[in-house]
Amino acid sequence: MRMILVGPPGAGKGTQAARLVDALSIVHISSGDMLRAAVKDGTELGRRADEYMQAGALVPDSLVIDLVLERIARPDASAGFMLDGFPRTRPQAEALDAAMQAAGKQLDVVLLIEVPDALIVERITGRRSDPETGAIYHLTFNPPPASVEGRLVQRRDDTEEACRARLEKYHAETAPIVPYYEERGLLLRVDGVGGLDEVTDRIRRALDSRG
Repeated sequence: MRMILVGPPGAGKGTQAARLVDALSIVHISSGDMLRAAVKDGTELGRRADEYMQAGALVPDSLVIDLVLERIARPDASAGFMLDGFPRTRPQAEALDAAMQAAGKQLDVVLLIEVPDALIVERITGRRSDPETGAIYHLTFNPPPASVEGRLVQRRDDTEEACRARLEKYHAETAPIVPYYEERGLLLRVDGVGGLDEVTDRIRRALDSRG
């Protein structure tokens, strides 16, 4: 199974990705982790990427795509992979598609986890973390015990303003890849509202329906 995972921030992609790669015995390729690993390993592509990152510049799409192709060519990805965090724009999707075709690779599915903006805002802004234990709570869905409530903190990127800015960026830049993959018959939409197990079951049934 060769797939791309897409969805707005706060849709639960990280949790579902961890469950899916175990269940499907495929590797999870996060674009950020991939870049950091390439830099750490000192590969030629990693050194080139590091030059951009050290300068505070974005790594060019062409270089990220080369890194993706290099990563999915490794033996552990032969049974399949889940690409997470790239592509983020339609031009990136088109360029990745062309590069994979040229390399003799083909995607099986693009999984879109859909959650309404209002619920995402509620999910993200309600999160609180315990600086002493690292535990994560939610004021509505996973309330903290009274004994720790007073010391909990909200991350800066969990404020409503930051959340809405991330959603706006997602809708402006990443959402346009949805019709692109839909036109190619690769898109699989899954409702991300509900409990973790419920959403996982929906994803598995949707994947099974595609054979």
